[in-house]
Amino acid sequence: MAIKLLLHDTPTLSGDELSRTLTGDSSLRGQKLTRFAGYVTIMDRLLHAFGYFTFGTKLDVAEEVRSKEEVLTKRKNMIGSKCQIFYQDDPFMVSKASMQYLYDEAGKQYLDCVSNVQHVGHCHPQVVEAISKQLSTSTCNVRFVSQKLTDCAEELLKTLPGLDTVLFCNSGSEANDLALRLARDYTGHTDAIVIDHAYHGHVTTTMQMSPYKFDHGSSLPQPEWVHVAPCPDVYRGEYRLSDEDLNNPEKLKEAGVHYSDAVKNLIEKAESNGRTVAAYFAEALQSCGGQVIPPAGYFADVAKHVRSHGGVVVIDEVQTGFGRVGKKFWAHQLYDDGFCPDIVTMGKPMGNGFPVSAVVTTKKIADALGGKVGYFNTYGGNPVACAAVLSVMKVVRDEKLLDHSQEMGEAFEKELNQLKKKYKCIGDVRGVGLFWGIDIVKDRATREPDQKLALALILKLRRERGILLNADGPHTNILKIKPPLCFNKQNLADTINALDRTLAELSQ
Repeated sequence: MAIKLLLHDTPTLSGDELSRTLTGDSSLRGQKLTRFAGYVTIMDRLLHAFGYFTFGTKLDVAEEVRSKEEVLTKRKNMIGSKCQIFYQDDPFMVSKASMQYLYDEAGKQYLDCVSNVQHVGHCHPQVVEAISKQLSTSTCNVRFVSQKLTDCAEELLKTLPGLDTVLFCNSGSEANDLALRLARDYTGHTDAIVIDHAYHGHVTTTMQMSPYKFDHGSSLPQPEWVHVAPCPDVYRGEYRLSDEDLNNPEKLKEAGVHYSDAVKNLIEKAESNGRTVAAYFAEALQSCGGQVIPPAGYFADVAKHVRSHGGVVVIDEVQTGFGRVGKKFWAHQLYDDGFCPDIVTMGKPMGNGFPVSAVVTTKKIADALGGKVGYFNTYGGNPVACAAVLSVMKVVRDEKLLDHSQEMGEAFEKELNQLKKKYKCIGDVRGVGLFWGIDIVKDRATREPDQKLALALILKLRRERGILLNADGPHTNILKIKPPLCFNKQNLADTINALDRTLAELSQ
């Protein structure tokens, strides 16, 4: 393949010639590089990162563009059939992305209301630059000492008072699996308590800890060491509040006590059967389970029960951390009640799309890991991943995204509740910051979920309004809104207008 350097009047080098030039073939260097030797010294090691030279030129490598039909055919033939994609009946093919927008293969722009992974925006220039710079500097194995690793750990710990030790991984699934190992090694116990509809990852142990999976046809059934507590959902959970009481602080507190007592009872039942509980696992705000906001005081009460029986509390912030909830950096800090988990796991938004995750805990718990065997993760905490995390955290600070998320959350609450007053198919609106759920129902009195309408809404919003949403929850009737944090007031107005028009057309 010919590769042409984007400099005036430069020669064309074949792939073989380019390779020989890089390895120091003096004959080729003299023949081929004379014309632009004054511009660079062997092109300043040639590549900076991602095809860029340090002085700003770029490799002109034309990428072959295939049709959506061809790509889908190849995917069907070569990618595992169980690998899920959005919009199964009409998959969305992304040609490019920028901040809160995605573009399909035809170049049409869509407003992305679902990509919580691209936390500060798709391809945010500061994050791209940080990754590119580090990628061209060092990508060493993590058993070499790296300043980026300790800088990253230091910044994370500033946000989590009460915790002092970080272990890095590559995904939320890995982080939750490691958290279970930590809990077991530290307590000497074996079992885990999770809440109904929870999702903690796709590796074997986390699949076994996820009712979201094992209650819906997973080949990995619920094992005897996993105990399921009721989800603290005050709208359609085991202990429900009336519509009038959903925002009543006293009633919410009562509900929280009911749900935390259920955890205590579950521990006592497990112990009566000869089991020992190592950890209680919960998402700070349940996402896949239906955008559930636990009542104030719930986690603090659960922690007392779990710790009194020798277990630890693990809070999964993989989907909710890094300022999404607005006034706090972490969702478990929302209520200012002094609650501090023993272990916090994090991932998805952490690298803005670059694979990275972490487990944050105390030195005492971390030092119990593995007995005489140390912890090593080839890519966990590599310099490039840490550069991504540091950049994300800097953008969150510099662009004041916590304040922005808080402001947007207040606007969302107002606008979504206006839609609720207008359309009887909206049973509940719940959320905080840039994390919202719209519960679509057939009947408000019975709260019967309407999966058919929810799915019709997201398809019509995409095809006719250019708005990307998703439906989830145990009944797949919750419209999930969790966009990149750069989502702005005009985006909100466009989303509300699109929802209004689409609800009017479909809910008649």
